[in-house]
Amino acid sequence: MNNVSSITDCYGCGVCAIACSKNIIKINLNKNGFYEPKIIDADKCVNCKLCVNVCAYVHDDISQNNAVHKSFAGWSKNDDVRFECSSGGVGYEIGRTLIKAGYEVCGVRYNCELDRAEHYIATTLDELKASVGSKYIQSYTVDGFKSIDRKKKYLVTGTPCQIDSFRRYIQKFKIEDNFILLDFFCHGVPSMLLWRKYIARVERSAGKSIYVSWRNKLTGWHDSWVMTVKGRKRSHESDCVYSSHFTKGDVFYSLFLNNSCLGKACYEKCKYKYNNSSADIRIGDMWGQTYKDNQKGVSAIVVFTQKGLDCLEQCDLGLEEFAFETVAEGQMVKPPKRPLCYKWCKQALKMPIELGIVLFISKVINFCGRKILGK
Repeated sequence: MNNVSSITDCYGCGVCAIACSKNIIKINLNKNGFYEPKIIDADKCVNCKLCVNVCAYVHDDISQNNAVHKSFAGWSKNDDVRFECSSGGVGYEIGRTLIKAGYEVCGVRYNCELDRAEHYIATTLDELKASVGSKYIQSYTVDGFKSIDRKKKYLVTGTPCQIDSFRRYIQKFKIEDNFILLDFFCHGVPSMLLWRKYIARVERSAGKSIYVSWRNKLTGWHDSWVMTVKGRKRSHESDCVYSSHFTKGDVFYSLFLNNSCLGKACYEKCKYKYNNSSADIRIGDMWGQTYKDNQKGVSAIVVFTQKGLDCLEQCDLGLEEFAFETVAEGQMVKPPKRPLCYKWCKQALKMPIELGIVLFISKVINFCGRKILGK
């Protein structure tokens, strides 16, 4: 394989596009709502194979298969930061510390105008604030990754597959020393068809969105699956559209957490669950029994490299060291299996069907299928 022209249903990390010196690889959403590469001018390809070499999807191994170095529970000592962030605020504190040390941060923000999550470069603390909070959709990486100056120092954050490909990229150019890589415990990414149907439905009553939060602590950390959307018609905090997965039910979270419409690679090709990572640091929520009564939020932190540990120790964090098994309690150990409704959901999301109907029929298909299979 000389280039990525035959690759479909991949991780959609976009690293092949930034590696291509001829700039002939574009990353677009495919018909199922996931990013994938496309060669736009094959005649200009020089068969350098760089796009394939940096592609984590085509390799069975991980670019840097790290062993767990240390693991912690952690939280920001700033209560305002801790409240605004999805868990304990550790990701933001790492970014803040590194910006003060002269790094830039390639993180993820939500673009309300384009209805997408996207990587971008933050050089100041004000710019970093846009990266706060979880975004449970696939991010468009290309513009952010292309803005990286290989001579500067960066913290780069992303899904484990994005980080694995990016690690291969900086290995090829021998610039690993300039980067600290951070990933997170990843459930998988849902189809953007789901997200666009969802946000379009909300905007019918709220107006064009001006703020979106997938996770907040309006009802406490342990009931933090709260979707909050502020629109131009309903922008006041008391008048925004929100829903809690646990207390009210939410069609986006129900389909996402049921694994009904994740990317094909999230089921069949994910090699990054639990303690498998090529990052320096992995973060997530410290679920499990240790902090079950805590409502402020506690981050799970797994350090894979000495560079990651040195970075963590510079941050103004509350830290408590635990065994990895305790820190990772409640996280996915293996990739999810495709539910029985998967093919139907994939087709339904392309049709003008209300999401409530999609959710209802997917539940019926899964329930009846389990009965037939004796599960």
